[in-house]
Amino acid sequence: MKVTFFGNFLNPHVIPFCDEMERILKEDFKFVATSKISDERLALGFKDYNHSYNYSINSYESQEQLKEALNLLLISDVVIIGAVPEHFLTKRLKTNKLTFRYSERFFKRGYYRLLDPRMFLMSFSRHTKHRFKKLHLLCASAFAARDASLLFAYPDKMWRWGYFPEVLHYNLEDRFSTHLHDKIKILWTSRFIEWKHPEHAIEIAKKLKSKGFRFVMTMIGDGILRPSIEKYANALGLTGDVKFLGVVNPEEVRKHMLNSDIFLFTSDKQEGWGAVLNESMNSGCAVIASDEIGAVHSMIKHKHNGLVYKSGNIEELYRAVESLLLNPEHIKRIGTNAYNTIVSEWNAETAAQRFIKLVECIFEGKQVPFTSGPCSKAVTRF
Repeated sequence: MKVTFFGNFLNPHVIPFCDEMERILKEDFKFVATSKISDERLALGFKDYNHSYNYSINSYESQEQLKEALNLLLISDVVIIGAVPEHFLTKRLKTNKLTFRYSERFFKRGYYRLLDPRMFLMSFSRHTKHRFKKLHLLCASAFAARDASLLFAYPDKMWRWGYFPEVLHYNLEDRFSTHLHDKIKILWTSRFIEWKHPEHAIEIAKKLKSKGFRFVMTMIGDGILRPSIEKYANALGLTGDVKFLGVVNPEEVRKHMLNSDIFLFTSDKQEGWGAVLNESMNSGCAVIASDEIGAVHSMIKHKHNGLVYKSGNIEELYRAVESLLLNPEHIKRIGTNAYNTIVSEWNAETAAQRFIKLVECIFEGKQVPFTSGPCSKAVTRF
């Protein structure tokens, strides 16, 4: 079986999956990078991985590599199409071979956009008109299947998917032995931009301090809102309670996750997936996450391996945080379940093995055996 994955560029959210696919398929797996990583991302600490892996073909660099990529587009038994120019998909579908579109949700800014005739026609062109082709949807958001169903696209051809950053393995007893001491450690890490809602974390810190709770909150990241958020925190007298660390490299972020008790994930519906959810759960944090984040309904079972609150509802978010501070034993239980969710199911090794099995089932006309996790049937209601 020859599988080729077309994406914009290699990044840590897909590299572990690609590594596993190469381990299984050897030379029959390739990743085609259609663009170089942007200077903006490099400035944020991202690295250029396009030249670091033997399975990578950089179609943007030379006519020779572009020719190789286009040949793979036509001859591969299976092609995965990520965030790349649409003409790659158009060419592939002419072969009438099995193809997967790898996508987050379609309507991050709201369903009202479907009322715009131009948006509707664009959505129809990208999705609905291909509904009878051998085109399936890998849903890198719990909301992707719902969005697709509104377009009558991908009928009975939508599968749970996501991003699969590196999974680290820990001794959980050691991990929790140094935690839950005098002050509860709360972590927030993201860009300081509007739809990530860093201000919600500050509101929680304000409420916790007013109630007399002992805690320390660490906020990692940078962005246009950071100066105003820091100023607001200082005005509330939170200087000793909230620490702003700025941009931190990914390895250090993981260390902070491992040393934290609670992870706050406050983004709204524009968070397509949210790989920090994978990473914080893998680190054994008790995650409290907004219900509009793409990854949440795929990976979190409320009160089992995380807590979910209604996006934007500060009072509900606060009650979730308070419940953990009042019952610190729940932090260990939820964190342990979160860790096990990642190492047992939501990881690159499982995803690659299941993807191969999914393809075999489609080729052979068999029922897919997975009822949860990657490559299980995506649902439109949850």
